[in-house]
Amino acid sequence: MVSAILTLTALVLGIGALLLWLGRRLAPDEGSLVERINGILPQTQCAQCGYPGCRPYAQAVADGEADINQCPPGGEDGVKMLAELLGVEPKPLDETRGEHKPPMVAVIDEDRCIGCTLCIQACPVDAILGAQRQMHTVIEAECTGCELCIEPCPVDCIDLVAKDEPWRWPRPDPIPLKVREAAHG
Repeated sequence: MVSAILTLTALVLGIGALLLWLGRRLAPDEGSLVERINGILPQTQCAQCGYPGCRPYAQAVADGEADINQCPPGGEDGVKMLAELLGVEPKPLDETRGEHKPPMVAVIDEDRCIGCTLCIQACPVDAILGAQRQMHTVIEAECTGCELCIEPCPVDCIDLVAKDEPWRWPRPDPIPLKVREAAHG
């Protein structure tokens, strides 16, 4: 009995040490060009750039295989930041890939949802919850607004709406208006 426990403990410790070593060895270099490019991209995973996600697009830009203006969700600001990082001239956004839109989130009309799960399969960030023949719902905090769930829906029960800004405490004016008026006479 004791030898079995010791053997299992040694096995778990050995596997743990191997995983720790692999995690450190295979960790991405946060300072690498690919990671800095990826940090600028909006992480919508919409595939409008022609790549399956932001990280593959970042790799393609770093390798010179893709242009800096292929990301509609990043908009002109994203193109400018990429150009600045890479030391190249900014280009206009490639509008053949789509147009820049404000942050959106998918909303499912649960009364019309038939539970087909096609939207769940299409969602690249697993932001949709539901089961076969059950209504589905979107986890708003996880949804990137990529629109990939809209087309496969057979009953057209998914809409995109503007993503609400999180509520913030009002910032008080540090100098009351009367004090400012008195100071300026």
